[in-house]
Amino acid sequence: MEDKLKDIVKSGNIVIPLYLFRNYKKLKLELNEFIFLMYLYSKGNNIPLNPKLFSEEFGISEKDIMILIDSLSTKHVLEDKVVKNDKNISEEVICLDLFYEKYGLLLLDDVNSSKESNKSDIFDFIQKEFGRTLAPTEYEVIKAWIDDGNSEEVIKEAVKEAIINGVSNLRYIDKILLEWRKKGIKTASDVEKNRKSYRKKEEENDDKIFDYDWMDDSIDE
Repeated sequence: MEDKLKDIVKSGNIVIPLYLFRNYKKLKLELNEFIFLMYLYSKGNNIPLNPKLFSEEFGISEKDIMILIDSLSTKHVLEDKVVKNDKNISEEVICLDLFYEKYGLLLLDDVNSSKESNKSDIFDFIQKEFGRTLAPTEYEVIKAWIDDGNSEEVIKEAVKEAIINGVSNLRYIDKILLEWRKKGIKTASDVEKNRKSYRKKEEENDDKIFDYDWMDDSIDE
């Protein structure tokens, strides 16, 4: 049966999202179950239960169709239930709400894993810059920065700014991030623009001091 299912996929009659193809095993599905689920997925939700039609379109026996439905139901990926159609007539349908739920949780787990990975990267970066291991309370402070919407690149720039100024504590970095938020700084590019603007103002102030006519000032006695 698995070979027949592979042939169906190769024929191009079923569109399978690449993300799901790469992660279907996380749903604890066998390949044949996954392909049949994608066949149902392509039909929408609350699909009228029609083993004969499924058999004809899928190219496997009605018995095998029912085995797949029973297996997917046991794994809580779909459910067989009775609903009333547009004509107010009760009919048996295959509902994919459980699949959509699991699919959403799968995506959410990936997002959270990505966030945790980024947090790990920033922790390692700060420890390296400070030359020491972070305390548990410091981990909480850094997590709060990320949860407040500070990007990893901006946090790194704030750490660099602190190190340049000879300071290696989170309170100082927190003040930098607060000031940058007030200025609308959200990226490393924004940080660099802010630095250039600051340097320009410093140079202008230096020029004013340099251009002062000290000799003229000393004559008026």
